[in-house]
Amino acid sequence: MKEIKKYTYDYPRPAITVDCIIFGFDKNELKVLLTKRAIEPYLGKWAFPGGFINIDETADDCARRKLLEEAGLQDIFMEQLYTFSDLNRDPRYRVISIAYYALVRSTDYILDAGLNIEDVQWFSLQEIEDLAFDHNKILDIAIERLKGKIRYQPIGFELLPEKFTLPDLHRLYETILQRDIDRGNFRKKILSMDLLIDHSDEQENRPSRGAKIYSFDRERYENLTKSGFYFEV
Repeated sequence: MKEIKKYTYDYPRPAITVDCIIFGFDKNELKVLLTKRAIEPYLGKWAFPGGFINIDETADDCARRKLLEEAGLQDIFMEQLYTFSDLNRDPRYRVISIAYYALVRSTDYILDAGLNIEDVQWFSLQEIEDLAFDHNKILDIAIERLKGKIRYQPIGFELLPEKFTLPDLHRLYETILQRDIDRGNFRKKILSMDLLIDHSDEQENRPSRGAKIYSFDRERYENLTKSGFYFEV
């Protein structure tokens, strides 16, 4: 068997962590999941779920592990956001963080405070003040990414119940983009994409002028993207 040559390096080895910004949507409010730290530094402060990457796992694997360990979440939409490497972002030593943002249907999960966590709760953006580490800065960047991404990818459906109305979808977009959107134009644009499945025939005793119930046709969207379809709201 060929001997594997071992190398040594004189370069410093900073620690690497992940931080997970988890967005939910409830009662017409965009919310963020925070965990209350049960250890130093920042004992008792609210922060994002996250932690150190093990030597035998990828950043993606670590993010999924920490979401499960600290908040009881799994099998959710997740995407890498940004790498944060300010020199003094952690009071212990040099720590670089790879941040992820995730979208969940907040009513689908029973939150469970896990490892080194005193509590886990949903917070509206208006309730969030002084977070641990540089997590206020990370949150600002995550919100801007979400506002941009939701306009050209159908990730907003990850925040709604599986079945929803067009007014529900309209309120979601207005809330995230933080501006008024003409309802008629929005409805026309969404329906013209032909990406919604109409479930009106499943509604019993629905008023004739009541809002129709839809679901997102993910399979059709994925097939359309292969032929160059471009989602834009």
